[in-house]
Amino acid sequence: MKLICEVNEQDVQYITEANENGQKDYKIKGVFMQGEIKNRNGRVYPMQVLDEQVKKYTENYVNQNRAYGELGHPSGPTINLERVSHMITDLTKDGTNYIGEAKIMDTPYGKIVKNLMDEGAKLGVSSRGMGSLKQNGNSQVVQKDYHLATAADIVADPSAPDAFVEGIMEGKEWVWDNGVLREAQVNEYKEEINKTSKADLEGAKLKIFTDLLTKI
Repeated sequence: MKLICEVNEQDVQYITEANENGQKDYKIKGVFMQGEIKNRNGRVYPMQVLDEQVKKYTENYVNQNRAYGELGHPSGPTINLERVSHMITDLTKDGTNYIGEAKIMDTPYGKIVKNLMDEGAKLGVSSRGMGSLKQNGNSQVVQKDYHLATAADIVADPSAPDAFVEGIMEGKEWVWDNGVLREAQVNEYKEEINKTSKADLEGAKLKIFTDLLTKI
């Protein structure tokens, strides 16, 4: 499974509201994810895949007040609590888009986001997940094994080229290891296959397959 990050090119709306303590609550709202359209990275998310994952994500994370997002481009698929800046509070389907809303938290990275908003900085959102891709013409189609890690990390100006940089980790494979995701030792498996004689090839493949099954 590959790490897949998508920066949404549409601007997010800033919302500031006075709370009961007389302080300001900061929120962002906008298109967090899009389906059935080829994005800037050349990838397409079928609505069936997106709908299924958003449903699970909403039930297991949004509704449980644990749909966190980070500031910047994380290098892996898991949420780093020390980098959390906001909590996604709503995801609503609108045609082939999902409109999201997130509350900026009073964490160290959340405070940075609040300051950036106060200074008028332009911010965007980037979804993060894992899955396999299948080439279809000049597009890569996200497959049914896709798993949504977070609907929105907060990133720099989405119109800037560096906001679309695909992290180094996107080129690596990930597997489940006792319920935790870790980078797969794909090269080790390939080397083992290459060193195996033709007569022992089937046995080597079975060994690797069994090893992978123990990590799911």
